Amino acid sequence: MEARTNKNTLYLAGVLALSVLLCGCQGLKTSTTPTPTPTPTPTPTPTQTAAPKVSLSASSLAFGNEVVGQSTVASTVTLTNTGNASLKLTSIAGAGANSSDFTQSNNCGTSLAANAKCTLAVIFTPAAPGALTASLTISDNAAGSPQSVSLTGTGVAVATLQNSVQHIIFMAQENRSFDTYFGLLPAYWAANGYPQTADGLPANASNPNYDSSTNSCGTTPVMAYHIQTVCTDNLTPSWDESHLDWSCSNPVSSTPTMDGFVYNAGKFASDSGYADIAGLRAMGYYDWTDLNFYYFMASNFATSDRWFSPVLDRTQVNRMYLFAATSHGYAYPPGTDANDAAPINVPTIFDELQAAGISWKIYETDPDSTYLTQFAKYASGPLPPNVVPASEFLTDAQNNTLPQVALIEGGYVSGRDEHPDNNVQTGAAYVESLIQPFVASPSWSNSVFILTYDEAGGLYDHVPPVAMPNPDGIAPVDLQPGDICTAPGGANCDFNYTGFRVPMIVMSPFTKKNYVSHTPADYTAILKFIETRYNVPALTMRDAAQMDMTEFFDFQNPPWATPPNIPAQVTTGVCNDLTLQ
Repeated sequence: MEARTNKNTLYLAGVLALSVLLCGCQGLKTSTTPTPTPTPTPTPTPTQTAAPKVSLSASSLAFGNEVVGQSTVASTVTLTNTGNASLKLTSIAGAGANSSDFTQSNNCGTSLAANAKCTLAVIFTPAAPGALTASLTISDNAAGSPQSVSLTGTGVAVATLQNSVQHIIFMAQENRSFDTYFGLLPAYWAANGYPQTADGLPANASNPNYDSSTNSCGTTPVMAYHIQTVCTDNLTPSWDESHLDWSCSNPVSSTPTMDGFVYNAGKFASDSGYADIAGLRAMGYYDWTDLNFYYFMASNFATSDRWFSPVLDRTQVNRMYLFAATSHGYAYPPGTDANDAAPINVPTIFDELQAAGISWKIYETDPDSTYLTQFAKYASGPLPPNVVPASEFLTDAQNNTLPQVALIEGGYVSGRDEHPDNNVQTGAAYVESLIQPFVASPSWSNSVFILTYDEAGGLYDHVPPVAMPNPDGIAPVDLQPGDICTAPGGANCDFNYTGFRVPMIVMSPFTKKNYVSHTPADYTAILKFIETRYNVPALTMRDAAQMDMTEFFDFQNPPWATPPNIPAQVTTGVCNDLTLQ
């Protein structure tokens, strides 16, 4: 038994010894102490490279619309060097096809320290209409060079008289003073909330009565009143009578007293067998209940309270000025006596347009009724094909084939001219029948229509005529013995004053809203307007002296591109020249 134990012991000892030999151990032992972790070798920190870096506050600048030739305010971009080294700037310049439309300036210099800033400023000045693009390029020593800022803007054409208005139409109705038609405009504006003001009929407007017993101006005042009839007996505005309207007691005085209207109306009625021998019709006026169409148009579009006929005289002489800015010395219609036997031999505005290649027409309301025949070139033989029936006006307007300049002759024969012995509402309704379709036509968008009256017709106005240059240095050549101004020295005897105020309305998409001109002018200003638009010279010193009428318009922002709803002219007035009040 003991021998077995020893044998086993020896066996185990041998196994143990062999195990120690194989594992390299000195023996087996246990321990709670962990095996130490080897310390890692530190990674070396890389050396940082010094470099600039560009940062822009905006990558694009959009300038929107700008009028050609005008400049915007400057738009800016901030350039910041966010790197750690100096930024070297080689160039900052515009690039692209439209780069010349964008002007840059900067305060960056040639270098920018780390974290420093500078400002780039750009101004847009379009040289042509349309969309314009370019870029601002920055060349430097930073990564990503060149950097750029995109630039965009749109050039808008300058709206002018020349590129906005393609058709000028004018029309002169008959024998109305401003006070007779538009004297109540200020009251109408006040009652209806319009903003404008004008020199209208004074509250105490009057004239001395006609004293038939002494054939002179009396001492009893005849007050202005709202006339109840839409027609009256005729009146006379001829040379002598117009000078007497200027001053009843001294018709060639340098001081107009505007007190001969009732006298002339009474005397003319007495001489002609008319009913109104008191001359009261001279002081009658209409208002917005009578002339609703005109009041609406003059209120919404434009008028003037200093717009005069050209000369102290009757229709024929004033209409010579409408065509040619002179009567060439005539104080009477051609053919009155030996001194005016021939039509006047001067060029008209239409001759000037023809020579310049500008298209024109005269639209006649009634056949063979144009005043063009007062001029020698047109006094005999067939009229040029430019003279056509007024029915063609609306056809041309609708077809967009209007000429560049057109005159509409009124209904002088058919009673549609608003002459005092014709129904004023019938004449106003005729004008409305032209205006309404014209405004609705394609031609409206680039046209101007000017309505006026040839002279005041012997009807009262309180504003005196104004001084104007004699058109051509020619004094009256056909005054008759006993006429006013046959004696030398008269202050108003040399075609050196206008006639009296007359109504006018300027209608166009470009007409300023609610506009009243206070610039003194006679209606040869219409010729000046045509001459200005089509670059033709003045006919005489008279039209040369007028305003060019551009003050009536806003071409850049057309106020009436969409026209208003225009009322129909009322025609219910009673024509009874025996019932004035």
